[in-house]
Amino acid sequence: MPKSKLIILPTILMAAILALLLVFYPGLFTGEKPRTALENTKALIGGPFSLTDHHGKTVTEADFKGKYMLIYFGYTYCPDVCPTELQIMADALDRVPPETLAEVVPLFISVDPARDSIEILAQYAPAFHPNMVGLTGTPDQVKTVKKAYRVYSAIDKVEEGADPQAYLVSHTSYTYLMDRNGEYVTHFTSQTDPEVMAKRLQDIIG
Repeated sequence: MPKSKLIILPTILMAAILALLLVFYPGLFTGEKPRTALENTKALIGGPFSLTDHHGKTVTEADFKGKYMLIYFGYTYCPDVCPTELQIMADALDRVPPETLAEVVPLFISVDPARDSIEILAQYAPAFHPNMVGLTGTPDQVKTVKKAYRVYSAIDKVEEGADPQAYLVSHTSYTYLMDRNGEYVTHFTSQTDPEVMAKRLQDIIG
């Protein structure tokens, strides 16, 4: 191999390594600290939305600024998971001190706007907790908030001959806690005990 090529190859290799370092570790040469897993999650979950509450009022994320949001995505026709999750949330809220409860707004966001009308949400959400706010919107509005919170939902196939309106919806089943600025704090799974959730809320909110 010519001597010129022997000199060029290491130079190209070094340039490629430096380029990769700049892409995957941008703070390496600037002194910036790498983002933590929590910081990355904060950047991924949450964002602007415009929906309609169960009183028929248009609300955005700005209406809840200054309060912690405890958010669950589901639908009122859900036969098991949603009512179970909402009951866990309600039980947890009943366990926290009044001063903590006053700082939290529990939100139930529908992933089934075709069936979850304002009237249905007005009966459904407060049945779990008097402070719970039911939110719905147009398909595009719901799509926007689902994307912001990285929520998946899809209508399950209805069996042939069955009522086309009797469909189920597969969806993400997490309860998100967002801080006073609408940034992600933590989330709870379907396995979370109400006492554990209540303690976590009190530890975070005070």
